[in-house]
Amino acid sequence: MRDVVIVGSGPTGMMLAGELRLAGVDVEVLERRATAELEGSRGGGIHSRSIELLDQRGIAERFLEAGTTLSAATFGGTMLDLGALPTRHPYTLALFQRDIEPLLRDWAEGLGARIRWGAEVVGVAQDEEGADALLASGERVRARFVVGADGGRSAVRRAAGIAMVGPDATRSSIIAELRIEGEPRQLGKVDERGVHGAHPIGDGQVRVVLTEPELRRGDEPTLDDVRRGLVAAFGSDLGAHSPTWLSRFTDATRQAERYRDGRVLLAGDAAHVHSPTGGQGIGLGLQDAVNLGWKLALVARDLAGDALLESYHAERHPAGARALGYTMAQSLFQRADPRQEALKALLDEVLAVEGAGEPIAALIAGLDVAYELGEGHPLLGRRVPDVDLETAAGRSRVHALLREARPVLLRLGGAPLDVAAWRDRVELVDATADGAWRLPVIGEVPPPTGLLVRPDGHVAWVGEGSSDGLGDALERWCGPAA
Repeated sequence: MRDVVIVGSGPTGMMLAGELRLAGVDVEVLERRATAELEGSRGGGIHSRSIELLDQRGIAERFLEAGTTLSAATFGGTMLDLGALPTRHPYTLALFQRDIEPLLRDWAEGLGARIRWGAEVVGVAQDEEGADALLASGERVRARFVVGADGGRSAVRRAAGIAMVGPDATRSSIIAELRIEGEPRQLGKVDERGVHGAHPIGDGQVRVVLTEPELRRGDEPTLDDVRRGLVAAFGSDLGAHSPTWLSRFTDATRQAERYRDGRVLLAGDAAHVHSPTGGQGIGLGLQDAVNLGWKLALVARDLAGDALLESYHAERHPAGARALGYTMAQSLFQRADPRQEALKALLDEVLAVEGAGEPIAALIAGLDVAYELGEGHPLLGRRVPDVDLETAAGRSRVHALLREARPVLLRLGGAPLDVAAWRDRVELVDATADGAWRLPVIGEVPPPTGLLVRPDGHVAWVGEGSSDGLGDALERWCGPAA
């Protein structure tokens, strides 16, 4: 019996597979596609916090070299400066899923993750000892846990009976990648229907996005649908031909009622669906995977109990709901309506005030996530700032200490910190910090004398001149003492 089976080899599934392998967990990924080839370039863009996660694992440069960074984001009609955010990555990375997937797959497979292509999962069954992924071929693949990372139409979620709740769709859009007559060119407009655009994506192809005149679901669009939409939006079908990808999406916004049902868990689009507005989808899935991976690994290795796994839903469900709220708010401005234009104008005035846009910029970038870990220092529950450090091994920085996805106990002066009973699970580092500890929106915070940093980069304990509470935090997040 395997430790974990992941259903779906998209960015979420690959990130989770790599996280589990770093922890020494036996993992197999089941993917219904026959090969690694992905139809269409798909969604694109990852924000600051997701780039930080890749940086924590030492692989961010692979992605940065493949894409283009943008230091601004838009909310309503206002450009927000991401460059002022306190992070080493104050930008969005423009990179399609087509390019993100193979980079994550190479990393996960390099760590020993196994991917089985052409393995379509149609259901799951579970008992007290484990869970079975049921394949269309009739095979049952058994593991201690099954994670559904199989997209918005997740077979795993449906089989587990987990409901999706949230606002229904109000409009639908067509997305297509094809060729047009003449040189590829950029087009764009917003009308009473919504957003319409065409822009070159290389190799002579154009990506077309068209809001449909009425809400449609289910059936895939055709080339004729695209041509009619182009004529309605731009007065010409542009001689559109030779499509390589046609799809339809809506602005439906739904979230799984729970991210876990016994030995079955959900991550990425299997747990939340929303408009692609704002480019939150891939990043949310990566953050789910990094939050879940180390927790699931400790439980699968019998080093921690069920309560640790329960914290996955408790932390990621509210974070996902907040991001989904942003996508709904942003989508309001993607239609030419006089009332919405009036709201946009007022919002632009508010956001023009110095500092007023930082909370929204931090939300878009994913840097404002704060898990509820109790009262205390402002760092508690937030992603740890990537402060420069001086250690016995030389110069370093906080995020570089997280390469192996292990908890790190940083002693920054102050009282001695005893981690002997967890020495097999926690890395103790003595260091001095160079520079201020700054958080988005909050600003500079008092420097800690000690930090317990979880493998996902969130702070689980803060020392303020003593070791009070450290033992409880170690037991809560690293399992019982050996």
